[in-house]
Amino acid sequence: MGKLALHWKILIAMALGVIWSLISGAYGLNGFTTNWIDPFGTIFINILKFIAIPLVLFSIVTGVAGLGDPSQLGRIGAKTLGLYLITTVFSVSIGLLIVNIFVPGNNSNESTRISHRLEYEVWANSNNIEIKDGRNEMANSGEKELEEIRMKLQSDMDSDEYKTMSAKNSQKDASKKQGPLQPLVDMVPSNIVQALGNGKLMLQVIFFALFFGVAIIMMPKEKTASVLSFFSNMNEIFIKMVHMIMNFAPFFVFCLMAGVLAKSADTLSELMDVFVQLGFYALIVFGGLMVMLFGFYPLMLKVFGVKIGYREFFRGISPAQFLAFSTSSSAATLPVTIECVNKNLKVPEKVSDFVLPIGATVNMDGTSLYQAVAVIFLAQYHDVDLSMMQQLGIVATATLASIGAAAVPSAGLIMLMIVLDSIGLNPLWVAIVFPVDRILDMCRTVINVTSDATVSAIIAKSEKLMD
Repeated sequence: MGKLALHWKILIAMALGVIWSLISGAYGLNGFTTNWIDPFGTIFINILKFIAIPLVLFSIVTGVAGLGDPSQLGRIGAKTLGLYLITTVFSVSIGLLIVNIFVPGNNSNESTRISHRLEYEVWANSNNIEIKDGRNEMANSGEKELEEIRMKLQSDMDSDEYKTMSAKNSQKDASKKQGPLQPLVDMVPSNIVQALGNGKLMLQVIFFALFFGVAIIMMPKEKTASVLSFFSNMNEIFIKMVHMIMNFAPFFVFCLMAGVLAKSADTLSELMDVFVQLGFYALIVFGGLMVMLFGFYPLMLKVFGVKIGYREFFRGISPAQFLAFSTSSSAATLPVTIECVNKNLKVPEKVSDFVLPIGATVNMDGTSLYQAVAVIFLAQYHDVDLSMMQQLGIVATATLASIGAAAVPSAGLIMLMIVLDSIGLNPLWVAIVFPVDRILDMCRTVINVTSDATVSAIIAKSEKLMD
């Protein structure tokens, strides 16, 4: 086991978790699994959650401040950030479009669907989170069936939670009386310490980090050198913490898988239903990534007048793409990406050395698309009907959170918890999509690297630095 790569260890641990959940269900050991194995999976999620907020803060400040003097950056800096923003927003939008069209999280089994919904309602009310969609009112049309399932779940749920649920639902109308600019108001923190201590206020942390980073580059370097050094070093420390916890990921993943499946599926048929939905979800993510890879980026090159042939482009950056696929790290791939862009795409170093390192930090198209699909899938899986405003909120949060996504393996999973938390969904739901995360992580890293190379070629062409 010691010589196996980490992703193989994680895959083996996931398989063992599935096997244990089957044994647990067959021999009546689900109680043991829930009490003595599942808590370690919760510990794993909690560690990732407490790393997430400081990682985003330090990463964004370091990335923005690393742009240097804005007066010297001029057009190249503005074009780079503008193009990265365009590609990220487009990737999130593609993700939302395909997941709403194909609805991979929709469960045809009515009892299972309502059971998942009730679990969400109980979690929301136990955490004082307002249920913002209208699905709780479906009881009007299926009162008998709902009541039967409520009775089945009653042994696991405190009846006081249902009273709280009813009381909160009666206050929905009052909570809806907010102005159209309320989401904009909510982005600006009145107390940054409070925002840092609350995962649901991640947009406020991102706003502060962007504002702080811009302030740094607006000041003389001699006055900000020590501050920038502090943030850069802290960013490296938290990335190191991610590496450290991922070394123990196989054990935690086993506990996480065993616990989640033991609680969500008592029989083999129910377990197979879960994996069928996961397979459908993975195909949706993969399809969206392929649209970006073979459709959107070559189209961008043509639109901006970059005269690189379709085959020439992919042949030129293929070494970086294969390395990105195998390492799942944009940062680890960066030296190869720079070499491919310089030698094969003929982008001059003065452009690539500026555009590509920024892209490895702030441009995460694949991660953004994956987050959009995963959040809607998990909402569909738990029968939560997200409004258009909430989905637009996902676009904003996923776009901004991708700026803080560390260019290391599985960092997208941490960002996914942030996006879930920001719209009032349970961050622990990441355990459901964890079994297929590794292969999707490899695929979305290829998209991230391809996007960086595309933007660097467009910038070079626009500056007339490329033949």
